[in-house]
Amino acid sequence: MLNSKMIAAVPLLLVLAAQTAIGASLETSPVQSQVLPREYKLDGVVEAVNRTTLSAQTQGQVEAIFYDVDDVVEKGTVLVRLKDTEHRARVGQAAADLKSAAARLQQAKDEHERVVGLYRKKNVSESAMDKAKADLASAQAELDAATARLEQAQEQLAYTKIRAPYSGIVTHRHVELGEIASPGSPVMSGISLDELRVIVDVPQSIIPAVRAPDQSKARVRIYLPDDEVVETGEITVFPFADLGSNTFKVRIDLPPKNGDQHQILFPGMLVKTGFVIGEKSALTVPRAAVVHRSEVTGVYVIGPEGRISFRLVRLGKMLPDAYVVLGGLSEGEQVAMDPIAAGVALKAQLEAARADQAEQAHG
Repeated sequence: MLNSKMIAAVPLLLVLAAQTAIGASLETSPVQSQVLPREYKLDGVVEAVNRTTLSAQTQGQVEAIFYDVDDVVEKGTVLVRLKDTEHRARVGQAAADLKSAAARLQQAKDEHERVVGLYRKKNVSESAMDKAKADLASAQAELDAATARLEQAQEQLAYTKIRAPYSGIVTHRHVELGEIASPGSPVMSGISLDELRVIVDVPQSIIPAVRAPDQSKARVRIYLPDDEVVETGEITVFPFADLGSNTFKVRIDLPPKNGDQHQILFPGMLVKTGFVIGEKSALTVPRAAVVHRSEVTGVYVIGPEGRISFRLVRLGKMLPDAYVVLGGLSEGEQVAMDPIAAGVALKAQLEAARADQAEQAHG
């Protein structure tokens, strides 16, 4: 026989069983500890690997300027053209001298062959043979000199067209139309965005860890403005410290640009850099389990008996598929992977509990 207390306890047991079934049906994931790299973050400055100021290599009047500041140029493009009238005249003169030297060489060869034939027949003296040899060698030397003068004149003519050494962007223009450019005077400055690097001043306290040979290849992380992270191990530590700040300059090479990669980076920008100097253990929770409601951040925790509760949490660094938990959770606790379904289940549990309380109050 059931007494009154046993009869009153039956609805409560049914409610608890229903709550347990609801909580058990949700997909969960444990709060677990992970070993994460320990980073020392610093601000770095982006700079271009290729930065060039083009100078004139011959003298001439600036006749044409084809590009200006902020213009994009391709490798080999003519940027500035100098007046080349005098240089073309020198090329013509050198070409004429070369033809004259070639004619004299041919004449010397013919004379040498004639003298050799006579010398074999004992019809000329040995001194005549020596003179023929000397004339041939002199004509050959004159031809070589004329060839060198022509090449030099052609090179000076080519210098009247100042070309881009690589594809990039013009940053400064140092000449105006009509100016006389002299050898060594600056003409244009430019940079290339295809190869970039980051310069960071690193405190001497962490330099030993940065230089440690047992570090993994990805020793530095570059945090781009679009939240992308670039990992690299290509770093150069300068072998001297700054006397004023006691910091070492570290140069970090970014991977070569592919397509639109790193297009958001430009020389002079500040970026966050993280030097991996060790490891640390931290609690993590899956990103899918985290709920953001206005200024409230929390997760739905599933208890051992399937009871659901909403727990406020304090999060740290965001990982690719998880958050670092700074407070609010313990290792091993189960969190719901579908916050929407967990919220519906929690509401059902609360309604069932209120209905049970009301029934007991009227019973």
